[in-house]
Amino acid sequence: MGFDGRLLSNINVLAAIVHSGSFARAAEALGMTPSGVSRAVSRLEAGIGVRLFDRTTRAVTLTDEGRRLYEEISPLLAGIDDAVNLVCGASTAVHGRLRVNVDPFFSGRMLAPHLTAFLERYPGLFLELTVRDQLGDLVSEGFDIAVRFGQPPSSSLIARKLLETHTVTVASPEYIQKHGYPRTPEDLIQHDCIQMRSSMTGLPLEWEYVSDGKIIPVKIASRLLVNEAGTLLGACLAGAGIARIKERGVKGLIAQGRLVALLTDWSGEKFQLYALYPSRHLAPAKVRAFIDFVVDMLRSEPNEAMENHFDARAE
Repeated sequence: MGFDGRLLSNINVLAAIVHSGSFARAAEALGMTPSGVSRAVSRLEAGIGVRLFDRTTRAVTLTDEGRRLYEEISPLLAGIDDAVNLVCGASTAVHGRLRVNVDPFFSGRMLAPHLTAFLERYPGLFLELTVRDQLGDLVSEGFDIAVRFGQPPSSSLIARKLLETHTVTVASPEYIQKHGYPRTPEDLIQHDCIQMRSSMTGLPLEWEYVSDGKIIPVKIASRLLVNEAGTLLGACLAGAGIARIKERGVKGLIAQGRLVALLTDWSGEKFQLYALYPSRHLAPAKVRAFIDFVVDMLRSEPNEAMENHFDARAE
């Protein structure tokens, strides 16, 4: 199939469908009719001789061949966009739609209080933030970037480490006043602990500590099991029990005295925060802008705005 303007136009339609998730929304974004979008896909499928989408009444998903094509063309389309932005100048370089995939803890405890500043910095940008437990497939789902805790998957994604933090064991002053301090990890069996359910396995997360380089598994007593970090933190602040949570999300609360750090002589697990984005020679300007913003945000300590944000959600 020879290259011409119609091919590029049809490929742009393919990218719009992936980004928007449906033919109808792609048509709206492109200023086309839904039938025009459907015809463009049919021409592209006929031209290359493969089916690109599986269509049902409920959803549109890429076929394996469609996913491979999109993986190959996505960096090229982004490169064209970068070239145009370069010619236009830095003032208009960061624009368009940025689709970001984040986990609930990073979104709620770290990113959300700073979104206004990000949008004010880049008025030409439309940010679509998707918060969920699982990373999923960035390419086939049309995400530009993900920011998530945990070991990056073995894939073609570029992974940039942004932060390393560890879990801390905390309780409210009210809980400590009523039940006392655990002096060692083994004392936790005598306390009310709040457990988190793993989004990967569906099972309650085990509590482990590190001492002299050795991992020490610990039995705990728990009557409260949650699957979301905001609920975990809210319950802990209300005195429901002892919790373990990533330090970076509660530093401010500890400094304010709203939470008490426990078992500080025993280290918790380490967690790395990564930015993940599809492999290409040069990341799009909007992706670079988001990464730089997050890096700047993480360099500053948790501030009053972040803690007030949690208070507002809890009311």
